[in-house]
Amino acid sequence: MSRLRKNLIVAGVVTAIVGVNLPAVAGFAAKKWHDYQINRDDYKARYGHWSFLDVPDEFKVNAIHAALLRTGKVLIVAGSGNNAANFAKGTFKTLLWDPAKPGQPGEFKLVDTPVDFFCAGHVQLPDGNLLIAGGTLRFEVLKSKVKRAGGALVVKNESPHIRRDLHPGTLLAAPNGQLYRTTAHVTVLPAKKVETGVRGKAVVTPSETKVFAESVVEGAQGLFTSPGGFVKYEIQGLVGREKRNLYAMGGSMTLDKQDFQGIKDAYEFDPVAERYVKVQDMSEGRWYPTMTALPDGRVMAVSGLDTVGQVTRDNEIYNPRTKTWQPGPKRFFPTYPALFLLDNDTLFFSGMNAGYGPGQLALRPPGIWDYRHDTDHLVKTKGAVSGVAPDEMEAFTPVTGLPEPELNETGASVLLPPAQDQRVMVMGGGPVGERQPGQKNATDRTAIIDLKQNEPRYVRGPNLSDPVRYPSAVLLPDDTVFSFNGSGDYRGRGASDVLRAEVYRPGSNSFHEAAAPAVGRNYHAEGLLLPDGRVLSMGSDPLFADEAGSIPGSFDQRVEIYTPPYLHNGEKAPVFTDGRQVVRLGRRAGFKTPDAGRIKEVRLMRPSAVTHVTDVEQRSVKLDFTRVPTGIIVTIPSNPALVPPGWYMMFGVTAKGTPSHARWVQVQGDR
Repeated sequence: MSRLRKNLIVAGVVTAIVGVNLPAVAGFAAKKWHDYQINRDDYKARYGHWSFLDVPDEFKVNAIHAALLRTGKVLIVAGSGNNAANFAKGTFKTLLWDPAKPGQPGEFKLVDTPVDFFCAGHVQLPDGNLLIAGGTLRFEVLKSKVKRAGGALVVKNESPHIRRDLHPGTLLAAPNGQLYRTTAHVTVLPAKKVETGVRGKAVVTPSETKVFAESVVEGAQGLFTSPGGFVKYEIQGLVGREKRNLYAMGGSMTLDKQDFQGIKDAYEFDPVAERYVKVQDMSEGRWYPTMTALPDGRVMAVSGLDTVGQVTRDNEIYNPRTKTWQPGPKRFFPTYPALFLLDNDTLFFSGMNAGYGPGQLALRPPGIWDYRHDTDHLVKTKGAVSGVAPDEMEAFTPVTGLPEPELNETGASVLLPPAQDQRVMVMGGGPVGERQPGQKNATDRTAIIDLKQNEPRYVRGPNLSDPVRYPSAVLLPDDTVFSFNGSGDYRGRGASDVLRAEVYRPGSNSFHEAAAPAVGRNYHAEGLLLPDGRVLSMGSDPLFADEAGSIPGSFDQRVEIYTPPYLHNGEKAPVFTDGRQVVRLGRRAGFKTPDAGRIKEVRLMRPSAVTHVTDVEQRSVKLDFTRVPTGIIVTIPSNPALVPPGWYMMFGVTAKGTPSHARWVQVQGDR
């Protein structure tokens, strides 16, 4: 056979094979071309670049929470990781990652985790510790899986001389004699007794302690229907004075869905010792709470599902000096509300939240909360409030103008840079829970509010590239906002994750395309800024693994890092070689740098503490500065409501937007 004939035969076979496998060949070629494109220097300089973080299997966790510590390390908290089997076994995890040690021993470290911090709240404290409070007391039980009727009870104690522990399994009898058992340990405190000044007369206020109880028998036999309102349940096993003074009040016992329940535990994570340190418990259990730093270093803990699975309105304030809690103003917010500290020492609720709460705007309006004067829980409206005189002090002022307010769940909120402008932006979102008939699955809406205006209201901003819920939003040192990921439906249902990334530029009020991530992310996704100017992205907890919804989803433990264009522009980053570690409000501080002539802007950026795309910690504060022969001298703003005390990253930024590596400084009050 001639060589020509052999070549023709081989060519024919190859052509036939390629023809049969044309889609596969085309797909392979497209991927290779895509990989080539995104790794070109000019592409990176325009759009940035994504890479995977290589996490050894023994250190992979379900990233539910993430916080950047003052040591530069990232605390990644899983708790039980939304895994009921882990919860039952008491398997709770926390991971420390050190970005400064890539590929070196000590880059990853597992930390002993004392309780289930799954769905806790967290906030940076003035000394650099991280407060983490709340978490999971009991996993939810869907209605189809409920075996025993149950419900919430309030244990009352009318004696100021009795303190009693009720252990799990304590029996209570409904008025018809049916028995129910408690599911958790509670301590019943004594009643409060206040002397009136009249001999022999005092006012006694019974103590109240919440507890969840379930029937001792399964199925419909355990149902109890209250004849109306709350009825008395008798605590079994008590005698004498305890029997006369201790009892429970509650309503019906049903086979309805039983929600998650929150723990009261609170800890501080010490970033130097790298361990959790127990502090006083909260008065309320909290699951899905928000923690917001206040100007004096204290922390406001708001909302969350309590020990019986109900959204609490009993807010609390933590004092890091005494490590104790005190009651805060009572006010209802949906769970994980986005609450930002404003420069006039009020709190702004953007309207965005995650988890639980009513879908109606009237019951969850965005607005400004004057928490320091909130004594009567008054709400400002255009007309009169029932039972409230028009001239009475009003502590919550709703704001208007927010488009598509029925889609505020799982949307992102940011205090736009610089923080001095006092503008908040919201982006994306969806309906409460799963979509109801006639509702959209997600929105591409953004809206911006200027809180310096006399009557601030939202104004629609530029649309996102895609309608998404669960979008991450991270402030960058160059005064832009990096928005990425999200899904078009509840928890990525229908394979709706969107490989999306874009940069919002406040100056031009516009979005600009960025390199797309490789991993789609939805529920339980987090993003945060690293000290070197890169962005960490992790977490995703899809409901299903397939488009049809027939295969249960699993948590995505892959971690990506985005390197913005400003680190690919060919310019050498400015550096700080020396300077103060402690700076004071209203004072000046010097920092040595050979690049003073190239530094155009200086920013103080508060490190993130993020979960469920809710991060009320991050803020970027503009610093005035002057150049001197050895470096720069910055002036720290004097207002602690603008710059809450704590540790910050200080970035020097060039005219091209290239940031320095962050220098950590601790902002303290002016003595």
